Amino acid sequence: MRITAKRAAVIYVLILAFLAGTGIFVASLVIKGPEWASNKANRHIYSSGSIVNAGTIYDSKGVELAKSSDNERIFVKGETLRKSVLHIVGDTAGYISTGTHYLFRDTLSGYSRIEGIYNLKQKGTGTDITLNIDSEANKIAYNALGDYNGAIAVYNYKTGKLLCSVSKPSYDINNPPDDLLTNEKYQGVFLDKVVSGIYTPGSIMKIVTAACAIENIPDIYSRTFECDGEYETGDGKVICNGVHGKVNFQKAMNESCNCAFAEISIELGADKLKKTAESLGFNTQLYAKEVRLTKSRFSPSTESKAELGWAGIGQSTTYVNPAHFLAIAGAIANGGEGYAPDRIRSLGTFTEIIGRAPEVIVKMNPDTAAKLNTLLRSNVEDKYGDWKFENLVMCGKTGTAQIDGAKSHSWFVGYSQRSDLPLAVVCIAENAGYGSGVALSASNKVMQYFLSQLK
Repeated sequence: MRITAKRAAVIYVLILAFLAGTGIFVASLVIKGPEWASNKANRHIYSSGSIVNAGTIYDSKGVELAKSSDNERIFVKGETLRKSVLHIVGDTAGYISTGTHYLFRDTLSGYSRIEGIYNLKQKGTGTDITLNIDSEANKIAYNALGDYNGAIAVYNYKTGKLLCSVSKPSYDINNPPDDLLTNEKYQGVFLDKVVSGIYTPGSIMKIVTAACAIENIPDIYSRTFECDGEYETGDGKVICNGVHGKVNFQKAMNESCNCAFAEISIELGADKLKKTAESLGFNTQLYAKEVRLTKSRFSPSTESKAELGWAGIGQSTTYVNPAHFLAIAGAIANGGEGYAPDRIRSLGTFTEIIGRAPEVIVKMNPDTAAKLNTLLRSNVEDKYGDWKFENLVMCGKTGTAQIDGAKSHSWFVGYSQRSDLPLAVVCIAENAGYGSGVALSASNKVMQYFLSQLK
């Protein structure tokens, strides 16, 4: 009896171990199955480390940006178009880690927990993905940046849909240059600067400083500031871009007066400025849905008034990510809530049915948003000129970010107040000079395209 009992116990242990092992395997298959299926060792999907068989990637108008046929990945016709969508579509080897090919490789494989990649093996294509991106807008934005590197993006601030996203430098995925990895002009080519770039912002940062002033200086609108071209802080100077004389708060924003905003920054102090910046997403890990954004950084000096003044006008140790600042513009336009830019319309038919809800990544007081909205509209009406944004009813702020040993970066961030065109835009043109030049012009060109689509 004892021998039989011991044998039975051993059998029970073996059965339990088998069941436990089976459970672990099934759980691993459920959790890790898509990852295993899309591994580069899978020859049904990859050849020489590059995707050859996968679902089709469409733009918002049904243009096939990338598809598979006869064990080959085929990209959209037109060299400029391919360059303009490169960072959103991504390369097939995964060098562009924020591209659709890499981020959504599990989906593109068509993996099913029931059938695995049966459909891919049978048909040579997996699950299709449709983007919110309008590839024609990308082409226009790419051309608008001209010979300058940088980034430009447009999104719907009511829905969060990312309609345009361009990063330069780029290259033609069909004809990669031989010196892609060695030529300095392609430096950073695998980086999508919209989501992964980080830059000195220059005067677009005055939007954040203005928000802090609105919330912390009760009489900010009745104040006047004297600008004679430089502001003496006691331990250094902040140099202005002009001599503006006596200006009030709105005029200081219109003229982008460094003297006025340095004075305001020093009065507010590092702690209040940092608190406002962090409430708007600085020093925080933000995501544009599945895409991780590079952190915008704000750490104003607590020891030097001069450095504090420079930080408040977007210099010193201040750095911003373009997609993050697009969401800040969206929050102002949208009454206090800025949505995460979302490139995806659908991941197969399932998400077409249920949709993708917008996610708030930037929040501000609605009253603050309303007051900033008035200031940014005044910038266009009273400084830049509505004629530069014909029929857009545009609000915005330019920025000229000074870079040591190089020409300044050109910035523009803004949005349309038209109810039928709820779009925000951000543009950074590297080493292109004043924000009122290339960045403003490029932003207008892509916004005019979207306006033309209403007709």
